[in-house]
Amino acid sequence: MPHVRITPRPAYSFAVDITVRTTDLNYGGHLGNDRLLSLVHEARMAWLAQHGWSELECAGAGLILRDTAVVYRGEAFAGDVLRFEVAAMEPTKVGFRLAMRITRMSDGREIALVENGMVGFDYARRRMVPLPDSVRTVCAAEDGS
Repeated sequence: MPHVRITPRPAYSFAVDITVRTTDLNYGGHLGNDRLLSLVHEARMAWLAQHGWSELECAGAGLILRDTAVVYRGEAFAGDVLRFEVAAMEPTKVGFRLAMRITRMSDGREIALVENGMVGFDYARRRMVPLPDSVRTVCAAEDGS
């Protein structure tokens, strides 16, 4: 099976720092892959909140996670403060990708690169919907397109 490749973005529009807790560790004594995804969710919610959005209300539509890709680059441990740099990219009629670079603040070590595929979603009707124009505009600006 070929390895997933994620290229770091030249710039990220938003950053949030999150501390790794003891409960985030796995049997190997480092940040578990399941907990990393939970921290990625926290960072995604913070990115949305800075725009006044949430996954349930994003400028008139909901958002749902369609896919996630992760490339692990290093370990993180309890007490490590991780910086999650976030930028939207590749907006389409129905969705966009959210790129993240995660680094340990104490030494700058890259811990992971992550991409989330997000799509517009109507939670009442349980179906995909077009992404609101204002969301596409923000994503296009962050993507530089």
